[in-house]
Amino acid sequence: MSTAIAAFAGWNDAGSAATDALAFLVDHLDGEMIDSISPEDYCDFQVNRPQCRLDSSGKRKLIWPSTDFWAAESSDGEPLMLIRGVEPSFHWNAFTEEVMAQLSDWGIGRLLVVGALLADIPHSRSIPVQLTSDSATLRRRFGAEKPTYEGPTGIISVLEQVAANAYDIDSMALWVPVPHYVANPPSPKAELALVSKLIEILPLKGLATTELADEARAWTEGVDSLAGTDPEIAGYIASLEAANDALDSPASSGEALAKEFERYLRRRGPDGNRTG
Repeated sequence: MSTAIAAFAGWNDAGSAATDALAFLVDHLDGEMIDSISPEDYCDFQVNRPQCRLDSSGKRKLIWPSTDFWAAESSDGEPLMLIRGVEPSFHWNAFTEEVMAQLSDWGIGRLLVVGALLADIPHSRSIPVQLTSDSATLRRRFGAEKPTYEGPTGIISVLEQVAANAYDIDSMALWVPVPHYVANPPSPKAELALVSKLIEILPLKGLATTELADEARAWTEGVDSLAGTDPEIAGYIASLEAANDALDSPASSGEALAKEFERYLRRRGPDGNRTG
């Protein structure tokens, strides 16, 4: 089955973990760019500004915040579409239709949307990936939960719902939490968790994550070192570790984990910031 994987910078991309995971797949699967959506009608350039970069010859060029589509394939030869962009500021319905047109042209039968959110979790523990889907088929196959969240949402949830309801494309969301006290990108440990889960789902046998695992280990050690210099922060992290260990006990269920993710989402305001 042809599968599309999508991630967007902005509200649903804490620590850039989701878009970095897509960039990792593009690089390591030798993705070939097949199309782009111009940002002109969709982006507020005072929010998502173009970037000045130097090319290999030292010449300056502008990089605009477009939504790009790459072609790749899974380890069993199935086509993959990789979508990476910036959450639009305007005209979400028109933007969604442009994305859906690409999925239709490619005959996509399954859409995986990838997001990251700030959460009250310790950096020192394993980072879980929460799967949610309205598709009973995908819930049975991958152990996903049925989503129950109600409230403000992001572009990946819009794409997921439109794909499922209007285009009969099975859709599933992958959510990874990022410790809120180390929210600045990059977040290699959360990125690794997403990539590892995608390797299981697609499948992507033979995709090497050794370098990413080394980055995640160095990131963890770096946070450990910084926390060790501040007893108050160290105490706070210890309390998160205790709460996390209790949540990971056999008495905890997938439903409890889903409720935790919903709580994290509700604590974020419409602008993507924590509300307290």
